[in-house]
Amino acid sequence: MNECYYDKRMDFFYNRTKTDTADEWTGAQLIGVLCFGTFFCLFIFISNSLVIAAVVKNKRFHFPFYYLLANLAAADFFAGIAYVFLMFNTGPVSKTLTVNRWFLRQGLLDTSLTASLVNLLVIAVERHMSIMRMKIHSNLTKKRVTFLIISIWAIAIFMGAVPTLGWNCLCDITACSSLAPIYSRSYLVFWSVLNLVVFFIMVVVYIRIYMYVQRKTNVLSSHTSGSISRRRTPVKLMKTVMTVLGAFVVCWTPGLVVLLLDGLNCTDCGIQNVKRWFLLLALLNSVMNPIIYSYKDDEMWATMKRMICCSSEDKSQERRSSRVPSTVLCRSTDTSGHYIEDGIIQGTICGKGDLGDKGNS
Repeated sequence: MNECYYDKRMDFFYNRTKTDTADEWTGAQLIGVLCFGTFFCLFIFISNSLVIAAVVKNKRFHFPFYYLLANLAAADFFAGIAYVFLMFNTGPVSKTLTVNRWFLRQGLLDTSLTASLVNLLVIAVERHMSIMRMKIHSNLTKKRVTFLIISIWAIAIFMGAVPTLGWNCLCDITACSSLAPIYSRSYLVFWSVLNLVVFFIMVVVYIRIYMYVQRKTNVLSSHTSGSISRRRTPVKLMKTVMTVLGAFVVCWTPGLVVLLLDGLNCTDCGIQNVKRWFLLLALLNSVMNPIIYSYKDDEMWATMKRMICCSSEDKSQERRSSRVPSTVLCRSTDTSGHYIEDGIIQGTICGKGDLGDKGNS
């Protein structure tokens, strides 16, 4: 019967697998890493919160596609939490962790990856449902979208907890991997291959949908009298989604390949030398997504900028209220709660500036 090592600290497993935990880091290096990571994590929190708030605030975003986009931003926000926890539990600290704390550290990262991946897969289904009918948005009800979002997080949490539930090497120490010293190599192979296969499927699906949209749009453009901007809307949404998917695949594929090589017990692949860089690349994905949303979707950018502008102007007006009567320039006087859509489309934010054709690139 195999002996189990649940009561051991992580130094036992790191020493056995000869995993580098950066014992040579100096205080200055650690401070630099923490400052760098903190900056990016703060950006992740603020920017993804703006995306979620924009979807909630703008009634023109109250459709399944944007609800799922907001959930993808929530997954990135959660990834920021996972990276914060990782920052304070990595390097020399790794060896002092208990088994349960290490499982929590890795489980948070696995959950955030799964949430993003499954969310992108659901968005692919939603886009397929709508675009094959040449509609901007699908007919999914809010109840179904809510159920899908809950299911996404249930799957993500389960996948993040699988090693904790038993698929680990604590009772079969000869099967331990190098990068994740209490994960079984068989689990790393399963995890990596599963995610890479899903990547490939989504890329194929999105390319097929995009080609279909382009072909249909070209055919219908000469036979319809609708506005050019309306005919281009499905294409613009697809460009946004494909850019997000492309960034996700580019940022996560190298790390998954490294995990796969580790699971296959490749001792001559030099995976220890690149693991930190690929983890940083994965972190950058959560930084890039809000930038992609705002750059590819001019109305998303307009709504986000409107919120920032109005918030700063409201604070300025509060400071001047005791001296000069103020007028809230950025709020619509429409009591029905709808936005002044023409102003948003033209890019006029708070009565200042023009977005131009920023979102059409």
